[in-house]
Formats: sequence, structure tokens, C-alpha cells
Amino acid sequence: MLSTVLQRLWWISLLRGILAILFGILVLARPGIALVSLILVFGVFLVLEGVFAIIHSLQGRREMPNWWVMLLEGALALLLGVYALRTPGLASLALLYFIGAWAVVSGLARIIFAISLRKEIQGEWWLVLGGTASVLFGLIMFARPGAGALALLWLVGIWSILAGIAFAMLAFKARRFGNAITAAKAQVAGS
Repeated sequence: MLSTVLQRLWWISLLRGILAILFGILVLARPGIALVSLILVFGVFLVLEGVFAIIHSLQGRREMPNWWVMLLEGALALLLGVYALRTPGLASLALLYFIGAWAVVSGLARIIFAISLRKEIQGEWWLVLGGTASVLFGLIMFARPGAGALALLWLVGIWSILAGIAFAMLAFKARRFGNAITAAKAQVAGS
């Protein structure tokens, strides 16, 4: 079950959330950063995000019927991150589409997981919120590619912080849920 995996590996969701929040803060704190620097920082972020998502999916493949969705998200993030690091001179338009595509795919994956969790735990709406924000952000990137690098930086920073908060909230919810189950099992065993 997906909730079992989230309980056991709650700390990976927390790390993903912290990583996204730190990335968002870095982008907002340095809005004048050059576009090439953004590509490099975003590439590192995607590589780490991809590695964590792949580990999470593989560790939970027995309990999660849709584990492959998270594996696909992680593999895509990893590939896009490596590509961004290898070719940092991408044109700004290509970067917008690159970020937009990743945001839409990862947002849809998070919404799918939230729907899977709906019957298992409460509070799955945090993941829906993060997934929806990600999809909306990606669609904005496709609709307004000429908005400019500074606007892109602000959108990336805000989006990353919101997605990170959603992951952190999910991690804490999963940990509390797991602790409650462990306490209930201990109480039943003690009776």
C-alpha cells in the first residue's frame, strides 16, 4: 500500500520538500542570477529530485501499485537534470519549455499519487495542491514563454517553495499516521 511506503520512507518526502524549499529561497534571494546559472542550479535540483524519487519508487514497489509513475517522474527529472548540466547554454525559450514540461509531468504524477492515497489517509490534498500548482506553473510556462528571465525566476522560486511545503506536509502526515498505527499495534499486543 502506498501509505505504508510513505510511512516507512517519510523522510525521503521530507528531504524532497526541504530541497525544493531551499531551491525556491535561493532563486528568490538572487533574482538577478544569470539564466545560465539558473539552468545549472535547476539541473542539480532535478538530478537530486530524480534520485530521491527513483529511490522512493524502488523501495516501495511492493506496496505501491503505481510505483512506476514515481519511477517515471524520477527518471525524467534525472535525465532532464543531466541534460541541463551538460548544456547550460540553452536558449531562454528552450528553458521555459523544459521547465514547463517537467512541472506538468511531475504535477500530474503527484495528483495520481494523491488519488491513490485518498482511501488510505487524510490530508492527501497537500499532494493534490502541490501537483496542481506544478501543472498550473508548467502551463503558464507554455502559454507565456516571452515573459522574461526575471519573471521566470520569481515563478520558479514561488512554485518550488509551494511544492516543497506540500512534500514536507505530506511527510509529517505520513510519519504521524505511521506512529499512530505503531502505537495502536503496541496497545493491542499489550492487551
